[in-house]
Amino acid sequence: MRKYILIAIALLLPWTAEAQKRQSTSRADECITIFNDVVRQVDVNYVDTLNYENLTETAINAMLKKIDPYTVYYPKKNDRDLRMMTTGKYGGIGSIIQQRKLKEGSDEMGTYIVNPYEGKPAQRAGLQAGDRLLMVDGVSTKGQSVSEVSNNLRGVPGTTVVLKIQREGVSKPFNVEIVREDIHMDPVNYAAVFTADSLSEPVGYIAFGEFTENSAQYFSNTLDDLYYNKGARRLIIDLRNNGGGIVDEALQMVNLFVEQGQVVVETRGKNSNSYRTFRTRNNPRYKDMPLVVLVNKNSASASEIVAGALQDMKRATLIGQRTFGKGLVQNVRPIAYGGHLKVTTSKYYLPSGRCIQAIDYSERQKGHELKKDTAGGILPDIVMSDSGKVDICYTLYINNYFFDYATRYHRLHDSIANPQSFTLSDADIEDFCTYLDERNFKYETETSKFFDDMLKMARHEDIDSATLKKLEDFAPILKPDFRDAIRRNSSEVKEMVGNEIVLRYYYQRGQAAYQLRFDEEFRRALKELK
Repeated sequence: MRKYILIAIALLLPWTAEAQKRQSTSRADECITIFNDVVRQVDVNYVDTLNYENLTETAINAMLKKIDPYTVYYPKKNDRDLRMMTTGKYGGIGSIIQQRKLKEGSDEMGTYIVNPYEGKPAQRAGLQAGDRLLMVDGVSTKGQSVSEVSNNLRGVPGTTVVLKIQREGVSKPFNVEIVREDIHMDPVNYAAVFTADSLSEPVGYIAFGEFTENSAQYFSNTLDDLYYNKGARRLIIDLRNNGGGIVDEALQMVNLFVEQGQVVVETRGKNSNSYRTFRTRNNPRYKDMPLVVLVNKNSASASEIVAGALQDMKRATLIGQRTFGKGLVQNVRPIAYGGHLKVTTSKYYLPSGRCIQAIDYSERQKGHELKKDTAGGILPDIVMSDSGKVDICYTLYINNYFFDYATRYHRLHDSIANPQSFTLSDADIEDFCTYLDERNFKYETETSKFFDDMLKMARHEDIDSATLKKLEDFAPILKPDFRDAIRRNSSEVKEMVGNEIVLRYYYQRGQAAYQLRFDEEFRRALKELK
């Protein structure tokens, strides 16, 4: 009897799945009909003329926001953003821009150059970190968002863009003409070989930034150079703050270190074509090289595939913090009138069977609060604490005091020592404190803000005057002098001010070399590879 029941169930399953599919399609058709009817009614009856393109885009974006952060609509006008995301290329000037308040306490915003890339048009044209961008091709940046300014800076390679710049120490704004180029961001942020008496063999280090088209080849070429030309026999792969990208690039990177035919990752989704198994295709060139992989809470997607697969195969030691847990797979589909939809189609599963994804976004559609699964992401073999301490450095950083001081320092100093040896003196830190005085910097801890609110409440409540007096006497203790706070955190202040200064002279690679001098996780990796 049981046999017949099982056969009946087996015969019923395909019918049930097909019925569910038909029901889902029917519900989708019903919703589309309702939406179209609403648009028609508004079109016919609304008192004013409507901007249909804007309304449609708003409706689509609002709908997709309910699904997950990675399913995104790209209208034809935003094709450049999609191209940059997948290829790492765009037509532009090669610089990061940022919006910030022009003055403390003011709501007026300004757009600033914060990071011109070395060798790109912006840097070659003389733009500097700290330059304020007033106009782009005669159009004021006032009131524009960063996205709008960025779109105006980008364009067809070979075309000229004219920028009106205001620079500290220069009396009048001036124009800079820049010829746009096809900008390609090198996925290898920094690479070097480290030798020391404490190391048994030279250790290579590669900071890898993103998994875009051909990025694995860049990584492979860099590793070949470190091995054959510079003698590296052990390797640290730094995937911290790497947000991921193309899964095939991750597969090729893993293949450099593990045997042919090994399962690296699987994808599983709703449709049968979303089920795929990715295996290594070639013989490895570095199958015996000792490896350490550095990860943190911002390592996501393809970087989690690399780290997790190498961990599952016992091929590398992972050091850092639990990774982000972005295990959702997106595919790009063409949409009518030249647009595209980047849509989540499946989830990533590592060789051990564990799913990388940490948040179940289906809960959002049910109206439930999103929670991060502590089993999601990749837990390193050696977990390094991320203190998250909120001290004066945090306040100085988020309010751009490090950035602005570095801008002034660069204007007053023609050169500095190389990143491996540059150090700020106590006199430099005293000059920094004088600069903060000039800016009327007032250091207020978060604790003191809460305490002030508590005092206001205490004055309105039934608290005796003697107790209230004690509380009021205690309040100044929670408002330390900023110079005392800087002295207590002098090493961290020197590091962070120096980090901004080095970027002005040696750009991104110099900054990366400087940061490694203070990097506890990097030092732990060297110790692991001894």
